[in-house]
Amino acid sequence: MTSRTGFFVLSGVLALVALICVGEGVQLVATGKPLGIGLGLCAFVIPVIGIWFLRQTVRFGRDSERLARELEAEGGLPVDELERTDGGRIDRASADAVFARRKAEAEAAPGDWRVFFRLAVAYADAGDVPRARRTMQHAIRLHRTTGADTATDGAGSTIGKPARSNA
Repeated sequence: MTSRTGFFVLSGVLALVALICVGEGVQLVATGKPLGIGLGLCAFVIPVIGIWFLRQTVRFGRDSERLARELEAEGGLPVDELERTDGGRIDRASADAVFARRKAEAEAAPGDWRVFFRLAVAYADAGDVPRARRTMQHAIRLHRTTGADTATDGAGSTIGKPARSNA
């Protein structure tokens, strides 16, 4: 199953759960009892939170794809230069070397969204998905505030050593 298919399946499940929560919430509020009303109101909050998370995920995906298309049009997408094991996994030493280079580029140009996009890819390749996401969000913010062509000084708080899971 592709990522997109999985996303749409899970989005459909979220919509179904939201409808069920709202239906149950209406029934609980209709009881007229204070506890039922309280639980019913809480049942209305759950779908709102889920839909907010879904919206943020869609927005993040759309924005990062837009940056990738723009970077591809400029010829600046990072090239996959990583060595792989026989099983197809990325070699850690290779990922660390690419990461060190991307980190140095980001430190040299802290206001350029392009280097942070490439750094986010390096974080993902190194297995540090949370930092990859934060760095991509930073690249998106830089792109929004500085535009595609200008670069101003930005906060490089997302630069660090990638943390790896043993998985």
